[in-house]
Amino acid sequence: MRANFLFGPGQVALRQVADPLLTETTDAIVRITASCICGSDLHPYRDQTPHPAGRPIGHEFIGVVEQVGAEVHTVTVGDFVIAPFAVSCGHCEFCVARLTTSCLNSSYWGADGSAAQAEAIRVPTADGTLVKVPGPVDPGLYPSLLTLSDVYGTGYHAAVSARVSAGDAVTVIGDGAVGLLAVLSAKLLGAEQIILMGRHEHRTELGRVFGATEVVAERGQEGIERVRELSGGHGTAKVLEAVGLLPAYEQALGVVRDGGTISRVGVPQYTTGPMGRELFGRNLTLTGGVAPVRSYIPQLLPGVLSGKVNPGLVFDRVLPLDEIAEGYELMDSRAAIKVMIRN
Repeated sequence: MRANFLFGPGQVALRQVADPLLTETTDAIVRITASCICGSDLHPYRDQTPHPAGRPIGHEFIGVVEQVGAEVHTVTVGDFVIAPFAVSCGHCEFCVARLTTSCLNSSYWGADGSAAQAEAIRVPTADGTLVKVPGPVDPGLYPSLLTLSDVYGTGYHAAVSARVSAGDAVTVIGDGAVGLLAVLSAKLLGAEQIILMGRHEHRTELGRVFGATEVVAERGQEGIERVRELSGGHGTAKVLEAVGLLPAYEQALGVVRDGGTISRVGVPQYTTGPMGRELFGRNLTLTGGVAPVRSYIPQLLPGVLSGKVNPGLVFDRVLPLDEIAEGYELMDSRAAIKVMIRN
């Protein structure tokens, strides 16, 4: 079968690899229907580290179960499933507490040398990882179902961690897929004012569709002042940071209201930042983190299946697996919000 590997900065390519096999009785084999390229995939793609032997890449996919081990009970051959971006066992103390990304038996896609941007994949601890979608599944729902593997759940985690509720004023920093779906999530949770900080018009227009009431394209101090002006002079009590760069976090500090909350779900590309008196003196709360999307999928899936929400709109390009290198180029140049790969 074919699978995608990273070989160096800006270099991805398909490789012929052996078909996946069941190695544990708790495994399943999934034939991948659709996968995608994540903003976090761009971090190693842009990194200068060479990978001569090839590094498997990708962590978001949906598909159909082809085989199951003897101890798999929640899915069976022929089931359509969603796979969250992290493997989890489903029964350890952290999984029971719904913090599946802290699973004591967890792993991430690619840990065994397999790639999730591929034709098929072995799924460890299938009962704890995979979520069955009631069938039959309309292919028109594939984009929205695929967002449940990561970006929709991550945007939702940002809003839930900040305790967004009815009537809130919220600022969302970042107009990528996660930021846009943080807007959608804040709207679902009842936020009354949602200010989206982003400067790419085709993205921020989608943000308005998802529920943004205002868009601020300015950055730095000018952007901070504009948000404060729109929110009564003191900033918003909830800020959802979906970028992961230090300037975005510093912007969050500038637009959050004293006594408010900053929720970070953008993977930090910095090791330290203003987290001392900047938070303490203003009674700010810093929260967020790696989203336990496996715990959110059952909660968010009904809205997708009913058509109440359409998070799949973040996919503005669909390419076959053969053209995945082009997909990376489109996202790297910001010509696409998010690229879906169809098999």
